Amino acid sequence: MITIVGSGRVGATTAFALLLHEVDTQITLIDVIKGLPQGEAVDLNHAAAILGLGTRVKGSNDYADMQGSDIVIVTAGLARKPGMTREQLAAQNAKIVADVAEQIKKYAPDSIVIITTNPLDAMVTVLYKKLKFPRNRVIGFSGILDSSRLAYYSSLLVNISPTSIVPVVLGQHGENMYPVPELSYVYGKPLTEFLTKEQYEQVVKQTIGAGAEIINLRGFSSNWGPAAGLLKMVEAIKRDRKEVIEASVYLDGEYGVKDVFVEVPVVLGKNGVEKVIELNLNPTQKELFMKSVEAVKNNLKQVPPEFLQ
Repeated sequence: MITIVGSGRVGATTAFALLLHEVDTQITLIDVIKGLPQGEAVDLNHAAAILGLGTRVKGSNDYADMQGSDIVIVTAGLARKPGMTREQLAAQNAKIVADVAEQIKKYAPDSIVIITTNPLDAMVTVLYKKLKFPRNRVIGFSGILDSSRLAYYSSLLVNISPTSIVPVVLGQHGENMYPVPELSYVYGKPLTEFLTKEQYEQVVKQTIGAGAEIINLRGFSSNWGPAAGLLKMVEAIKRDRKEVIEASVYLDGEYGVKDVFVEVPVVLGKNGVEKVIELNLNPTQKELFMKSVEAVKNNLKQVPPEFLQ
């Protein structure tokens, strides 16, 4: 069973994506708002009936209904509004994530947990500290979205399918993320060989600002991209694909970093994070990566200490 905590746009869209791909026979939506997850479940089950799908969705306000889940996706939390940065949500969302962690620990102690709540790297840290699960079972979502955005914006300029680009974005999921076109490849050839200097700068800027652009255009944050990314991550785990996907994970010496969650490429399989892929960074790249890591550490200072113990 897959449980999604939070039945807002990201949670409901993710449920639909998982339903379409029949990743599991049972999806449970949990939310504190009375009627919301139940209503989404009814609508999703109608969609499944129309499409002839075997997955069933249950909506609940009771965390006990996550019992038996092997994967829990946490989308609960306050979303960004126009003009806000992800980092500004730290103190507000820390309590929500800490409360959810206590429920997961109680009812789904053997699950692999993926979180989307912003500011992502800080909130997955709160989740990890409160759950006290092994690091392979606590995963921050963001990397697959940021790297895919880099591939998408690059594809528009070089006229190559984004699926033919292996993109790399490291560090923070936020204003200080580190897109790395020179470590991104098109069939063995560096992406930078396809881009002019101006295009390189444009792609980096667009990748960093993609989330804010969506919010400014429609008034609320992205949900389709996150749902697609969560689908790929869950499929990699449930189907033991050993797929290399970028995610925000706990580093314990990799890249010379300890006790910090940041975006890096990892292998996802039935055990969650099965390996951290360490890229060979030159001194300049290492400096920029560490600058992004420091941004995560600074954001953690905005989280009340009781949520990091």
